[in-house]
Amino acid sequence: MPFAYSPRVESLRAQLLDFMERYIVPRIPAWHEAVASGQFPVPFMADLKALARDDGLWNLFLPSLREDEPGTRLTNLEYAPLAEIMGRVHWASEVFNCNAPDTGNMELLHLFATADQRQRWLVPLLDGEIRSAFAMTEPDVPSSDATNIQTSIRRDGDSYVINGRKWFITNASHPDCKLLIVMGKTDPDADSHRQQSMILVPFDTPGVELVRNIPVMNHVAPEGHSELLLRNVRVPVANLLGQEGDGFLMAQARLGPGRIHHCMRSIGQAELALELMVERCQERKAFGRYLHQYSNIADWIAESRIEIEQARLLVLKTAWMIDEVGAKAARKEIAMIKALVPRMQLQVVDRAMQVYGAMGLTPDTPLADIWTGARALRLADGPDQVHLRSIAKMELKASEARRGSTAAYLTPFVRG
Repeated sequence: MPFAYSPRVESLRAQLLDFMERYIVPRIPAWHEAVASGQFPVPFMADLKALARDDGLWNLFLPSLREDEPGTRLTNLEYAPLAEIMGRVHWASEVFNCNAPDTGNMELLHLFATADQRQRWLVPLLDGEIRSAFAMTEPDVPSSDATNIQTSIRRDGDSYVINGRKWFITNASHPDCKLLIVMGKTDPDADSHRQQSMILVPFDTPGVELVRNIPVMNHVAPEGHSELLLRNVRVPVANLLGQEGDGFLMAQARLGPGRIHHCMRSIGQAELALELMVERCQERKAFGRYLHQYSNIADWIAESRIEIEQARLLVLKTAWMIDEVGAKAARKEIAMIKALVPRMQLQVVDRAMQVYGAMGLTPDTPLADIWTGARALRLADGPDQVHLRSIAKMELKASEARRGSTAAYLTPFVRG
């Protein structure tokens, strides 16, 4: 794996860092003020997006962009350090049209949409004109296993009729959200991995009800992590994405590259937390000494650096593997970073909050928001336990061919 960033990536990193420092970081207070006053999208978002697109910092995440599609064609490995920079400000990704869940939805449409579906939905998404949501998770079943999904997608003549309840659907409360990609069951009697399908549902379709924007850790995201009720929602057969029974396969395709972007951004958030901690402990004294002069604080700094570097290397390896051998072959690495990175982020941010003291719990720093996002991420991509179980199963399966090979390393005691 090439560890060094290419000259192209280094140039884009410098350009993106400059953009962040000039246009985004100074607007952090204005973003919070606008959202607190009920203005969302914030009034300056469109201008920032236009600037980013003019600067060529647009749709950086999609390796398979066509020549006639707007954006910069980057591999997952090339995109990773750029996503890290965007992650330092939680709303920055939208400025560059690289925000979840639209990135994963654009990947799905890019891979599986018909020509008509591409024109109606993918083109405006690539242009940043609309937002979208991926409606998979349900309140009544453990949805980290997509085979548990209960929402019904029933064929009725030239239409499909959809009934179900979804929740924690990111972007569903965004005023510009126009499309739901709904995952449900078209054939409950088929093989467990062939029961599911995905269908495109315009948000204004009769029967789609936005029930509530669910607070996460008492934090309300303006774009929403929302609960939706789908009651006798009728859409044309032409709205089916891919083929009937392909839903599980398509979900796996989406949950590979589209979802490791979270881990890339988390590295940037952990870096910011470490920077805040290092600065704070050099300017704050307790009992006559600067905080960094206490051995436990110095250890926290060192341990945080080690943990961030370890996590970054595994994220880069995973991105490289997806580029080289595909998401399916990289599924163990994907599971590992999903389990590792949010926990690393939590650990680093928790240390920074301790160094800041009570201030670390307030909105005066970004630490509380970063901590909340990291804690939610331990569930958002499936609970840690699901990823750990998957990793263990793959390790056990890989060991079958060499079972007994460790016997040569054993030195049983022989009585003299």
